Amino acid sequence: MGHFLVRDLLLDLALLLCLVVAWFAPRFGDRILKIVERFGLLIARKRGHAIIYLAISAILIRLSLIWLLPVPVPRTHDEFSYLLAADTFAHGRLANPPHPLSLFLDTFHVNQYPAYMSKYPPAQGATLAIGEILGNAWIGVVLSVSCMCGAILWMLQGWLPASWALLGGVLVLLRLGVFSYWMNSYWGGAIPAIGGALVVGAFPRILRYWQARHVALLGLGGAILMNSRPLEGFILCLPVAACFLIQLSRGHRPPRKIILHHFVFPLSVIASASAIFFCYYNWRGTGNPFLMPYNINERNYVSTPTLLWQSERPPLQFSNPQFDAFYNSWMRNLWLEGQSDTLPHAAKHIFSVITKFTYFFLWPELCVMLAALPWIMRDRRVRFLIIQSAVCFFAFLLVAWFQPHYAAPLTATVFALLVQGLRHLRRWKYSGKPVGIGLTRVVVLFALLLAPFHPHAATIGNVAISGIEYRARFQAQLEATAGKQLVVVRYSPEHDVLAEWVYNKADIDNAKVIWVRELPGTDITPVLNYFSGRRVWLVEPDTSPPSLAPYFK
Repeated sequence: MGHFLVRDLLLDLALLLCLVVAWFAPRFGDRILKIVERFGLLIARKRGHAIIYLAISAILIRLSLIWLLPVPVPRTHDEFSYLLAADTFAHGRLANPPHPLSLFLDTFHVNQYPAYMSKYPPAQGATLAIGEILGNAWIGVVLSVSCMCGAILWMLQGWLPASWALLGGVLVLLRLGVFSYWMNSYWGGAIPAIGGALVVGAFPRILRYWQARHVALLGLGGAILMNSRPLEGFILCLPVAACFLIQLSRGHRPPRKIILHHFVFPLSVIASASAIFFCYYNWRGTGNPFLMPYNINERNYVSTPTLLWQSERPPLQFSNPQFDAFYNSWMRNLWLEGQSDTLPHAAKHIFSVITKFTYFFLWPELCVMLAALPWIMRDRRVRFLIIQSAVCFFAFLLVAWFQPHYAAPLTATVFALLVQGLRHLRRWKYSGKPVGIGLTRVVVLFALLLAPFHPHAATIGNVAISGIEYRARFQAQLEATAGKQLVVVRYSPEHDVLAEWVYNKADIDNAKVIWVRELPGTDITPVLNYFSGRRVWLVEPDTSPPSLAPYFK
């Protein structure tokens, strides 16, 4: 950790030094940089081609680094849960029947009853399912990030000149598309970012042209948000809906025939289809079309509220020591830290959200755009984006904790404002010197140079889950062993609750390798009898290093 702090400090100082140089010598490197800018302008003019080039670049750049950054190994509860959804969908099902031995198979962020499935909305799992069908779930991640870069560039083209839109797309690629955990894990982020980009990108095009294809893209974006991050997506769409209502209530709205045929009809069809699927998915998972699997999971496992106005419940009782440590200790402490019951607690919570958001999306080089904030706030061209950002940020504060992918639907809006800030900053002159040109070039240059060193990727990947990568090694080893395998996981009392090993495929009984947990005071004989015929192994994750050995009762 100390090494990373020193490295980050040196990089921040290098950025500051270059900004100082750019202030006094704004035309430094002008000849070469003008050539690069002209080349970018040529690409940007062909808008459709620019989108394709950027999307393909995200794939090619990431794959070219596979020798440095191998295919990621799932590490967190959320990733394993999404991978269960992917395996379920890849087998042609939306949910799986509950297992009779669910007590030993139960794990985090997975529902056992009334159906065995991930607790999360289906969009990320469906993306990973595409990858699984193609050979590896991570292929779905790469494709989703590629589509995200293209979708955000398309959104920016609707709000900004083509050249500046391309610059914004490149910044997204550098910031999120190669080294961030959105690309290098199974946690997600790209899918709701696509949904948000489609909604916000379609909005100005509809107001200008009132074409059904733009309305269809708006509806598609809303459907993606509904099935990826429904709460944040709903908040993002509220300002859009309000503006459409205002526009349609004015006297200079388009003819009624165009409104009905090009707006109301396509949007109604897509919204109805999305709502039907949403309710059907809920029904398959919970038996109630209006009750999400997420809510079932919260009811069965979580006693601390997700939203600040909800009431805390008494701690739940678990026969599983890991559940007790996670839900009644770790999550409760996290919730207490995010409480806003007093002004100091509220201030601390707001500061935490702002810090995490800034650290992921802006720090350090893109923070230079904050110097253009006074111009942005007075800019009528992006007033809607400012209002939308404020509404969404207020919604982020209503949740007891925050992760950067919670803000994924707002990604395109954030980068549109950043690029607009760059446009204002570039025109800045001081004592007749075009200092803005130098400052903006430094920002773009450091966006390129710092892309591999942004600490957010390392921070996400290095949470306290040491040793979890051994699970993937043992899984591969047992997959290559003849016959079917059963792995009994024995945790120590000091086990890190963020490093969970008991996760399984969708079709548990027919899986090559099955993972079960050993419960203190509970006889494991029913498990051994049910899975008789399998070779039984014992894994002890908390030894150093974790061990795999034949199991002896």
